[in-house]
Amino acid sequence: MGATVEKVVLAYSGGLDTSVILRWLQDVYRCQVVTFTADIGQGEEVEPARRTAETMGITEIFIEDLREEFVRDYVFPMFRANALYEGTYLLGTSIARPLIAKRQVEIAAAVGADAVAHGATGKGNDQVRFELGYHALAPGLRIIAPWREWDLTSRTKLVEYAETHGIPVPTDKRGEAPYSMDANLLHISYEGKALEDPWVEPDPTMFLRTVAPEDAPDQPVVVEVDFEGGDPVAVDGERLSPAAFLERLNQLAGANGVGRVDLVENRFVGMKSRGVYETPGGTVLLHARRAVESLTLDRGAAHLKDELMPRYAELVYNGFWFSPEREALQAAIDATQANVTGTARLKLYKGGVTVVGRKAPNSLYDAEMATFEDDAVYDQHDAEGFIRLNALRLRLGRAPRG
Repeated sequence: MGATVEKVVLAYSGGLDTSVILRWLQDVYRCQVVTFTADIGQGEEVEPARRTAETMGITEIFIEDLREEFVRDYVFPMFRANALYEGTYLLGTSIARPLIAKRQVEIAAAVGADAVAHGATGKGNDQVRFELGYHALAPGLRIIAPWREWDLTSRTKLVEYAETHGIPVPTDKRGEAPYSMDANLLHISYEGKALEDPWVEPDPTMFLRTVAPEDAPDQPVVVEVDFEGGDPVAVDGERLSPAAFLERLNQLAGANGVGRVDLVENRFVGMKSRGVYETPGGTVLLHARRAVESLTLDRGAAHLKDELMPRYAELVYNGFWFSPEREALQAAIDATQANVTGTARLKLYKGGVTVVGRKAPNSLYDAEMATFEDDAVYDQHDAEGFIRLNALRLRLGRAPRG
């Protein structure tokens, strides 16, 4: 284990895994443990984590509502890039980790801790995301990753350890859970166990934020999303805070079966993983953003953004939020957003999202220029020279030699 640890800040959910980690840290490292629980919109009460920590002898307990910061400073900047990992995944778990890591190291500095700990396993992406954040923001801190150290290698051993040490075990954790979940205001992810066979359809009762598309209302719902300077500010004309905006969009989209994705992704650590995600509000937001950008972005800027997007998404997925290259890409992306102000109108119907209208005060769309009717602003004869110049290299490439 190396040098002695005096005080550690644990990212603590109050659930079985992190409660076992809490006691394990006390037993193995003989150190003082400080718990940090972040409310990022996971949809569960966070105060029970305080009571559980208190019963385990913890006196320094941090429980913080980070929902507004999460959406304003992490979700919205990421969406300015229209980021999709491998063309499908809206990065709901990925984008939450840097905020938790940042606040964790801030608390460590405030309480004089010399270490931080997390509950991510040694097989997944989250260990990388947390720890890259720690290294970037507080390189002197010791990092403890219990899943890479202990011998509690199965759910059965974990439950036995909990029962031996008087840690409450939820009844549904005594057997093999059908899947693991991670939730925040942007999404819910489901992985593992029953979902590990990519041929098997997910249990329809699993989903928590979306109705099945076939069970959604038979009449479409039309929603309008307003943007100012690249970020959404209102739903159907009602201005909302960032967190309230996303919550409202989640409700509208989820009720219409929007936002379910079933995919096999490439983890950063090298393996493929099957994941099922619910991202109702984020799915609508992506369509709405691209609709307003279609009016307000110059062609070159729009195409450059699309070229940068896969690299940006990969950086977020792999945990490099605090890297200089992500910050450089963010600066370039944000520079395109000043005129992304306007409104998108979308129709939600049985799992689908269709853009049915868009408008913007600084729109680059010129109806008189684009019309198929008579106009006085475009000389169609100019196109002949334009085509001939673009065809020049093609003609030269085919020309006979000799």
